Amino acid sequence: MALLPILRYPDLRLHKKAAPVTNVDAAIRKLAADMAETMYAAPGIGLAATQVDVHKQVIVIDASEDKSRLLTLINPEILSRSGECEGEEGCLSVPGIYETVKRSQKVTVRALGLDGKRFELEAEDLLAVCIQHEIDHLLGKVFVEYLSQLKQTRIKNKLAKQARITA
Repeated sequence: MALLPILRYPDLRLHKKAAPVTNVDAAIRKLAADMAETMYAAPGIGLAATQVDVHKQVIVIDASEDKSRLLTLINPEILSRSGECEGEEGCLSVPGIYETVKRSQKVTVRALGLDGKRFELEAEDLLAVCIQHEIDHLLGKVFVEYLSQLKQTRIKNKLAKQARITA
């Protein structure tokens, strides 16, 4: 396994739409394993392939306290949404930035697993928010785009300043 470099907002590659996976093979399983290792090391609770500059519909999530429930979703699609919740979100591609975003409180998602078999999952609260956040990445959207233009500009400026300081 390998740690993968994570793209940082406002990198234009974060806005590229991911293509569906046509075959769940050894390369996709290795990608998912590398993504999981990268997510845990960052540390984070979700990572989309788009964030590591691989534009395929693969996401990994582990919202458990003890990091024991790794979930891999390939070609995920939300079938239904219900309720509404508002909470603070962060993102490995937008380090150090946390903002309040509105999401659906419950979702039903259909995806392929690492075995290539289709399954459905009902999720709520934090897991539902993570799924929506990561699917947004596959669609080329970063959570800060739910915010006002003024907040987006401030975030871009703050990240640019961080990059200059660490360079």
